[in-house]
Amino acid sequence: MSHVISTAGHVDHGKSTLVRALTGTDPDRFAEEKARGLTIDLGFASAKLPSGKVLSLIDVPGHIRFLKNMLAGVGAVDACLFIVDANEGWKPQTEEHLRILDVLGVQHGIIALTKIGLADDELVELAIMEVEERVADTFLEGAPIVPVDSIDGIGIDDLRAALDEMLTVAPGAADRGTPRLWVDRAFSAKGSGTVVTGTLTGGRIRIDDEMLLLPQRKAVRLRGLQSLHAERTKVGPGNRTAINLTGVSHDQLRRGDVLVRQGEWHETSVFDGRLSVLSSLDHDVSRRGAHLLYLGAGEHAVRIRILGDAIAPGTTGNIRIYLPHALPLLPGDRFVLRESGRAETIGGGEILDVDPRTKASIASPDRSVDRVIAERGWVDAEELRLLTGEDREPDVGRWVVDPQALQAGIDDVRTKIEEAGGLGLETATLTDQQKATLALLTNVVVSGGRATTVEAIDPLEAHPYVNALIVGGFAPPDPDDIDRSELRELVRRGEVVVEDGIYFAPEVIDAAAQLVADLLRAQPEGVTVSEVRTAMGNTRKHAMPLINRLDASGVTRRRENLRIAGPRLPKK
Repeated sequence: MSHVISTAGHVDHGKSTLVRALTGTDPDRFAEEKARGLTIDLGFASAKLPSGKVLSLIDVPGHIRFLKNMLAGVGAVDACLFIVDANEGWKPQTEEHLRILDVLGVQHGIIALTKIGLADDELVELAIMEVEERVADTFLEGAPIVPVDSIDGIGIDDLRAALDEMLTVAPGAADRGTPRLWVDRAFSAKGSGTVVTGTLTGGRIRIDDEMLLLPQRKAVRLRGLQSLHAERTKVGPGNRTAINLTGVSHDQLRRGDVLVRQGEWHETSVFDGRLSVLSSLDHDVSRRGAHLLYLGAGEHAVRIRILGDAIAPGTTGNIRIYLPHALPLLPGDRFVLRESGRAETIGGGEILDVDPRTKASIASPDRSVDRVIAERGWVDAEELRLLTGEDREPDVGRWVVDPQALQAGIDDVRTKIEEAGGLGLETATLTDQQKATLALLTNVVVSGGRATTVEAIDPLEAHPYVNALIVGGFAPPDPDDIDRSELRELVRRGEVVVEDGIYFAPEVIDAAAQLVADLLRAQPEGVTVSEVRTAMGNTRKHAMPLINRLDASGVTRRRENLRIAGPRLPKK
C-alpha cells in the first residue's frame, strides 16, 4: 500500500527542496515557480523508503496568496511532513498550516527543521524549543523533530527512517468498495486526451470502469491508469493516481470535481457539520459574511447557518452548510471554512449528517446512525449505508426500522385487519412497509391476498347467495343485494363462477357440461344454441354465458353455428 502525505509550512522554508532531496523529483512544475523560487500550485513526488514502503508526497504552497491551493492538497492525506526553517523559526503561515491540518483531523506527522547548514548549534536548539512549544496541544505534540539540510544532504537519511517509522502507525486508506477521487489537476496529454489526477480513497478502480463525474453528472470511462509513474490495470485506495478519461474534455473539468461510481454515494448540497473555530480568531462566528468551504480538493462559495448560538474562538459548535451544487459526501469527511471578506481561516471540522431532516432551529446533529434511523423511522438498508457509511442488517424486509416506528406500524396494520372483520383486509391496499409487518403479526393469517385474525368468523361461510345460485340452476338470480367485496371474495374462493357478467354455482357449470354431453351423444354432428337453451329451459341471457364457458374450458367447440364435442366433454 502507498501512503500519501503532504508537506506544510511557511513560504520559503524549503519544502520543495526537501521533497526533491527525499524523492529525486522536483515538485515545482511551472516555469514561473522555478523562476521565482516560489511554489504556486500543488506538486507531486514519490519515494521508496528503507522498509520498502512507498511514500507519495504532495508539496503544497506556503504563501498566503496560494492558500486555496494548499488546502486542495491536504484533503485526503494520511499524515504530514511539517517544515520549519531553523533560521527564520515559526512564522504566521506556519501557524495557519498547523491549525488547518489540526482541524482537518490529520493525526500523524513529522517535523523537519530545515536549512540547519546555515545555523549554529545554539540556533538549532532554540528553534527546536520554539517548535516544541508551538505544537503543544496539537496533533504534532511529541512528534519527531528531524534537523536536515537538503542542499548538503544532512539528516535526509534520518528523515527517511523517521517517515518509515511514522507510516507503521499512520492509518492506511480504508477499502469500503466505494471509490472516490477528488480531482486536483486536469489537463490534456498528447496522444491520450483528458487526464485527471488525485488521491484515490474509498475503493479500487480498474481500467474500463464506468464512473460518474460530479457535479457535471457526466458518465465517463477509465481508459488508462497510472500510479507511482507506472501504467496500471487497477489501483487501490491510498494512492496518487492519474486517470485517462473518455467522455469528457479537459476544459470541462476543474479542481474540486470528483469521480465516483454511479449509485454508490449520497449526493447532497446541504450537510450538518461540527466546526472547531480557531482560537486565534478575534470574533465569534455567525452566519454573516461571505464564506468559502474547502472540501476534498475544491473551493466552494457556501452559505452557513449556525445551529444554536454564535461560536466563540477556540470553541466548537454545529453548523449547516449549503453548497452551490451536490457532492458525494459521507459523515467523517473533513472541511476547512474561511471568510473571504476578511481573508481569514475561521476553522474546520467534520461532516456529521449528509441529509439533515430536522429544522435548523432545533437540529442537534451527531455521527449517530441510530439518530438517522429515528429521524426517518424506516430506512432502506442500502440508503442507510449511503447516508452513514455503515452496514446494518434489515429489521423488516429491506428496511432498518426505529423500534418505535416499527411498533407503530405493527399496531396500525393490526387495527386495519381487525376493522376489516371476518372478510379480512386486502393486502393489496397496504404499502410495501405495511406488507412487511404482516410476518411480525401474531394470530394473523394471510391467504388469497387477504389478512384476517385467527379468531375472525368467516362471514362467507354458507353464504345464502351461493345456495340461491344452486337453487336457481341454469337461470340464477342476479346479485343485486350482495356486497361487492363479498361477491369478489366468493369468486376468488371458487364458490361462485362468473362468466360474461352472469354468476353461477360451480355445480351448475358441471350440470351444463353433462347436459350438453347428453345432447351430443344423441346428435354427434352438433347442436345449436337454441337446442341447448331449450334443454336448459332458460333464456339467451343465461344460456350464452354457459355455452361460452363450455367453449373456453374445452367441453365444446364451435363449428359454424353448431357446438360439437370438445376434448373435455364428459364421457357419461
